[in-house]
Amino acid sequence: MRYPLFYLSLLFCSFFSCQQIGSGGNEDDEKKDEQKKVSKRNYSINESNAYSNLFLDSMVMENFITEKKLDASVSRRMRSFYNTRNYQFAWFSSDGLTEQALGFWNLHDYVTQHNNDTLLKDKALQKRMESLIYQENLSVNKNDKSALNTELTLTQHFIMYMRSNYEKGYVKRKEMERFIPFKKQNVLYVADSLLNKKHNDNKYFEDVNEPYKLLKQEMGRYYNIVKQGGWPKVSIAKKSLKPGDKDPGIPLIKKILVMTGDMPGNDTSALFTDTLLNGVKNYQARFGLKPDGVIGVQMIKDMNVPAEKRLEQIMMNLERMRWMPIEATGKLVIVNIPEFKLHMYEGKSKAFEMVVVVGKVGHNTMMFNGDLNQVVFSPHWNVPPSIVKSEILPALEKNPDYFASQNMEQTGTEGGLPVVRQKPGAGNALGKVKFLFPNSFNIYFHDTPSKSLFERDKRAFSHGCIRLAEPEKMANYLLKDHPDWNPEKINVAMNAETEKFVKLKESVPVVITYYTSWVDDNGRLNFRDDIYSHDKKLSGKMFEGTL
Repeated sequence: MRYPLFYLSLLFCSFFSCQQIGSGGNEDDEKKDEQKKVSKRNYSINESNAYSNLFLDSMVMENFITEKKLDASVSRRMRSFYNTRNYQFAWFSSDGLTEQALGFWNLHDYVTQHNNDTLLKDKALQKRMESLIYQENLSVNKNDKSALNTELTLTQHFIMYMRSNYEKGYVKRKEMERFIPFKKQNVLYVADSLLNKKHNDNKYFEDVNEPYKLLKQEMGRYYNIVKQGGWPKVSIAKKSLKPGDKDPGIPLIKKILVMTGDMPGNDTSALFTDTLLNGVKNYQARFGLKPDGVIGVQMIKDMNVPAEKRLEQIMMNLERMRWMPIEATGKLVIVNIPEFKLHMYEGKSKAFEMVVVVGKVGHNTMMFNGDLNQVVFSPHWNVPPSIVKSEILPALEKNPDYFASQNMEQTGTEGGLPVVRQKPGAGNALGKVKFLFPNSFNIYFHDTPSKSLFERDKRAFSHGCIRLAEPEKMANYLLKDHPDWNPEKINVAMNAETEKFVKLKESVPVVITYYTSWVDDNGRLNFRDDIYSHDKKLSGKMFEGTL
């Protein structure tokens, strides 16, 4: 059949147009799919409600992506990440690195050193971060090119870490973008979103982070307590209460202990019963107090912290738990500063734990990772210049024989100050052994002649180093695979007058962290004091209308 030229032309145009429309439709669908993978920019975030007070220009990020030649997946996730934050910094505020930056960098350091994550190794970033971490009184300007580059590089590494260390599905893209707080929000709103968010694939972050999972479960209890109005404020007529006592404050104490799960029943009497005694001991153990069953000033102080603040405390520590190694293998030392305790792990099993003394306020023990690689028996104490200046020199002015009385000697002069060390022996400030994990903070583990401090509930007394209650136990454990170092030889070396260095066959990673709330091995929710005010600072950035 023949068609007139006009109709043939129409047929051709129609066919061509259909092809064009079909092709364009596919492109539109692809664009929509890509847009679904990028969070919308959150313009509700501004300087008054943002987590960080620094913001960057989106073109700075685009230039970074171009210069680094980042692949499409990382580039897309970076755009999505900063859209969620309205392009505020994630890893810096004007006063320096955020707590999340320190947490992620410790994790980054762990996986590159011990999990051999070669994708994340970056010598330039390593050098830059070490400079920032050890720098005091750091201030950051949003136009500082070095800070901008570090900010964006950390985000790139954060995305790469998430992709390479978690099985697909356990950390959703939007969840990953909220690993770093981005906005001051209502504590109940944030808790509700964490507790009630459902995933179609039934994969959740807590499934691959057991401590996080346990603490999140306890968050549910405190979320309900806060929603129901919290708990009452307590006061007692006497300084302390013991079994058999009567007091008008006891019914409220019982009510709180029932709410927190520390005692059963619904007793509302004013009598200090045996049931209350057990409840008090449970509560004291969870708060790091001596479980003597006596209701005293400190326990009442802890009870009068509002439920909202306890819920905030739980949520801030959930944030910190995101930055722990997923599954450590081999030996691992974790020191929790507010708990005043060291935990030694072998894989998932705990080998032992011991109480410690940490730095007093003003001489804070820092949060960082290290590698314990040497044991030093009968050590010299090389007195830090700050202590020489503030303590040794004034003591010398009062007593010219101070060096001899303290078994000290001057080995030189530096910066106008004498270089002083204390010789091995009785009274040495480091005791009979120290354990080195090299770091620029000059922090290490050591013995001490001041044993009485370990008996106290709160043990922040040192100049920053960490004193061990059972140093010989630690030495025996670390050297158990060294045939030349049996317990008898270790004991002799600890009581010698000559310093002896022993290098470990394999270094042991050390993680020094700051949990003020966690679930212990017995399934109990613990709380501790915010000794260095890290919670106070973080709470002001995360929550609106904090009490």
